[in-house]
Order: sequence, then C-alpha cells, then structure tokens
Amino acid sequence: VQLVESGGGLVQPGGSLRLSCAASGFPFSNYAMGWFRRAPGKERECVASIAWTGITEYYGESVKGRFTMFRDNAKSTITLQMNSLKPEDTAVYYCAARFAPIPSSGSTSYTGWYDNWGQGTQVTVSS
Repeated sequence: VQLVESGGGLVQPGGSLRLSCAASGFPFSNYAMGWFRRAPGKERECVASIAWTGITEYYGESVKGRFTMFRDNAKSTITLQMNSLKPEDTAVYYCAARFAPIPSSGSTSYTGWYDNWGQGTQVTVSS
C-alpha cells in the first residue's frame, strides 16, 4: 500500500489549495479514504472522509463549507479542495485508507480506524 500526498505549500489567508493523494498497491475502489491534519502542538484530526462509493461521510466542523473531498476510483486518487483558507488551517495534511467494502460512516473520522497512511504534505496559511 502506498499513499502519496501532493499539492501543499504556502498560501495567503483567503486563498485556495488543492491537495491530491495518489494510491497504489491495493484495490482502491474497495477502500474508504480520509484526509487528516496535524497542526503544531495538536493531535491529528479528521478533515474529511469518503466511502468507496464516492459519498462523503464526514467533514470537520471547522472546514464545512470551505473544503470539498472527492475521489476518482478510475485514477486511484482522492482530492481535497480547500477554499477560504485560514491561518488555523496550517498543518501537515495526511491521506489515509482502510479496506471498507461496506461503508462505515460512523467510524471514518477516527484516526485509529485507518491502517494505511501517507507521509503528509505541509500546508501553511500565512500573509
């Protein structure tokens, strides 16, 4: 299993970034996927999660209405479109995967539910 994030960088407040995660080595279309982040001095938290069906199951309260997660099963990728970025969105962003052919919407926001992780990509929101 390999998960490789890309798209991070430095952006001004109010700006946008699009993160991508390329997956390989497993049957992507049977896996639930999540985006998580870890800000300095804070625990890792779930930003968004999506079932293999493409149905988004979770958005963190702090990102609702600003972030959108979607997936392309044909390309084995997930994307996190981040708009109206705030300094508090600064963090390392990770994608995560778990085999879930039956959607489990009640579990997909928990860090411990996932067993495959990428290395992360840094997002810094600053003027």
